[in-house]
Amino acid sequence: MEGFFIALEGPDGSGKSTIGELIYKHFLETDIDVVYTREPGGTNIGEKIRDIILDNVNTEMSNRAEALLYAASRAQHVDEKIRPAIKERKLVICDRFVFSSLAYQGVGRKLGIDQVKMINDFAINEMKPDLVLFFDIDPIYTLERKKIEFNYDRLENEGDSFHKNVFNGYQDIIKKYPDNVKIIDARKSIEEVLEQCLNTITEVMK
Repeated sequence: MEGFFIALEGPDGSGKSTIGELIYKHFLETDIDVVYTREPGGTNIGEKIRDIILDNVNTEMSNRAEALLYAASRAQHVDEKIRPAIKERKLVICDRFVFSSLAYQGVGRKLGIDQVKMINDFAINEMKPDLVLFFDIDPIYTLERKKIEFNYDRLENEGDSFHKNVFNGYQDIIKKYPDNVKIIDARKSIEEVLEQCLNTITEVMK
C-alpha cells in the first residue's frame, strides 16, 4: 500500500490516546507496517521539547513561546519520523497534530487560528494527514474523567473554561478545514469507539 498518515485529535480526556494504542495493536497483527507516535514528542529532540512545554515548573512560559515550541517539536517530528515512514509506505498513526495547536494555542491561548496555522504550515512543510479522526466529546464529560487522575501536566492544569474554549475551537477548526476529517462519537464505550475508528480507517484506506 501507499504510505498513509492518520492524526488523532480531541480534547484532553477524550480517550484518543487509549484508542490510538488499540488501533496500533490491531494493525500490528496485520501485514501492514505501522508506526504509532505522539505530539509533542515522537523523537529524542521532540520529547525534550515536550518536557519543557508540559513541566508544571515552567509557569512563566509565554503563549507565543508555547506555540513555537509545539511547532518546533512538530517540524523535527515530520522531518525525522513521519515523512520518512510515509516514503517507506508505512501507516503512521499520530496522537495529535496541527489541529491541536490551532485549538489549544490558537483558541485556548487566544493567539488566533490563522497565526498559529502560519507557523505550523512552515513546520510541517506540506505534510498533512490523509485522515483526521476527531474524538467528539463535550468537556463536561472529559473533565470528569480527568478528575480521577492526579498527575496533571501544565496544560491539563488549566481551568474548565480553558478546556471548554479549546473544545469549541475544535468545532470551528473542523468547519473551517473539513478535508479528510471524520467525527468519532467518543461518548461510547472503548469497544464501540475502537470499532468506529477501525471501520472508518478501513473505509478511507480502500
